[in-house]
Amino acid sequence: MDTTTVQHLIQQGLPDAKVEVTGPDGVHFEALVVSPSFAGKLPLARHRMVYATLGELMGGAIHALSLRTLTPEEASRGG
Repeated sequence: MDTTTVQHLIQQGLPDAKVEVTGPDGVHFEALVVSPSFAGKLPLARHRMVYATLGELMGGAIHALSLRTLTPEEASRGG
């Protein structure tokens, strides 16, 4: 697994999102996901939306994913 693939999968599932993924070891990743779809949702719901884009890869090919999920407004304020 690589960061480009993880980023593509999240982007595919949340097409309105801006996604940045890091994870040099190929199993532990960090992602910043900025999406207007997160408006009005609690952090847990936002994370579930992102996890849903990765499906069965979570806990398998992707051992760990640290998420930072923001709306565009939150991101512009420094989130």
